Amino acid sequence: MSICITGGAGFVGSSLARRYRARYPERRILAFDNLKRRGAEFNLADFKAQDIEFEHGDVRIAGDLESIVGDFDLLIDASAEPSAHAGADGSPDYLIDTNLGGTLHCLEWARKRGSALLFLSTSRVYSLPALRQLPLREEQTRLSVDTTQTLPRGLSAAGIDETFDTSRHRSLYGATKLASELFVQEYCATYGLKAIINRCGVIAGPGQWGKVDQGVYTLWVARHYFGIGLTYMGFGGQGKQVRDLLHPDDLFALVEAQGKCPDAWTGEVFNAGGGLAGSTSLIEYTQLCEEATGQTIEIGSVPETRPADIPYYITDNGKVSSAFNWSPQKNARDIVFDTHTWLAENHDLVHSVFT
Repeated sequence: MSICITGGAGFVGSSLARRYRARYPERRILAFDNLKRRGAEFNLADFKAQDIEFEHGDVRIAGDLESIVGDFDLLIDASAEPSAHAGADGSPDYLIDTNLGGTLHCLEWARKRGSALLFLSTSRVYSLPALRQLPLREEQTRLSVDTTQTLPRGLSAAGIDETFDTSRHRSLYGATKLASELFVQEYCATYGLKAIINRCGVIAGPGQWGKVDQGVYTLWVARHYFGIGLTYMGFGGQGKQVRDLLHPDDLFALVEAQGKCPDAWTGEVFNAGGGLAGSTSLIEYTQLCEEATGQTIEIGSVPETRPADIPYYITDNGKVSSAFNWSPQKNARDIVFDTHTWLAENHDLVHSVFT
């Protein structure tokens, strides 16, 4: 099986490329990327050493994709402007052209070449007002679902499933991903394209060049490692907001499991995340960072909440686990310690980005 990965030099794309290469030494693996995000360029030398092909190009430009030589069994669309805040303070052109226009180009590429398509979507497709109105109770170190109240459709103690509200606004970023999901399904129905959609929660771990607006959980470890301060932002500035984290190892295991079930590639949507066992609040995550790095840093507080921020999101993996006999094996602690190991092993390189 030959594999092309758009956004292949980004965190998720490069993580998948490396794991495919380690598992399948003889397969053709091509990473396609415009290298816009800082740190992506550092993957190129490693790609060459591992015989992972690299093609410099932009999914916004159909001709760049068409210039790729050869046919591929699988196209993984991991290309994206990934920030939930993207476009909010200016023109959304790059966001829309990349996330929606790029997916349309990938769909056409896959249709013409007969490739299956794995589309990596996001939990950010769910409605922001619904996420802001979740019935939550405050505990000592985190927020949790208040099961004594009537819960909205799609929410349980296990988290949020695929039936949760997508009817209202969600962020420009989330809108581009939801629109892309719809087009994936239309291509499946109209052209018989083989495709699957994974709505991923937060993906975090070694190899991610995290920033405040995207990749914050890797940034959190890096700031502890380098002794640089941080800030709890929003929801009272207490750091009790909760997300679940998915390790790249677990994402790869899921993709592998899905590849063994060709009948499932009908444009079906699957939530995929770290789940309740892989969830953490920022307070709890800070404690893990202190344990891994041996460092305590100053953490400020900003009570005001930004427009696209949410207090709680945990993935209910019930559907994807049942369909593919998959469940995440790594939790937030594993992610912190794996990230710390990566930082320590690449100290000089990561220092140039994170400081």
